[in-house]
Amino acid sequence: MIKSVKTSEKNREVVKELTTKLGLGSENLIARIAFAYSIAQGSKLDAHNIQDSKGKEYSAKVLFGDYYELYIAIVCQHYGIYKTDYDISRYIKMHIDDGLSLISEMTKGNPNLPLFDFVVELIDNGLRSLQVSTGGF
Repeated sequence: MIKSVKTSEKNREVVKELTTKLGLGSENLIARIAFAYSIAQGSKLDAHNIQDSKGKEYSAKVLFGDYYELYIAIVCQHYGIYKTDYDISRYIKMHIDDGLSLISEMTKGNPNLPLFDFVVELIDNGLRSLQVSTGGF
């Protein structure tokens, strides 16, 4: 059972910046978005190549809400591991850090990007990639 997750020290400020820039209100929302975005990229991270844990700390209840089992299932499915695997908490932390870095880079060129525009752009890019990979709709 995961009790809490901490971002890297360098992502402590990224959490604040993205939360403000995207108008999210609560800082746990950007962590959820970052986790999902990183997982959606399809990359498999090396659990032994983990960054420091000196950044923003989220309790499991705040980070996962009522969906703890769903987050664990997503990691298990992505990595082909069982729910008791020792590295699950590492993978969650690493995907949050990875997603924060990716989203930060993506939004650097647009300081006033609203959340709605950000999400619509991600959905549009996802649909375009599906269209290319399937030969259209």
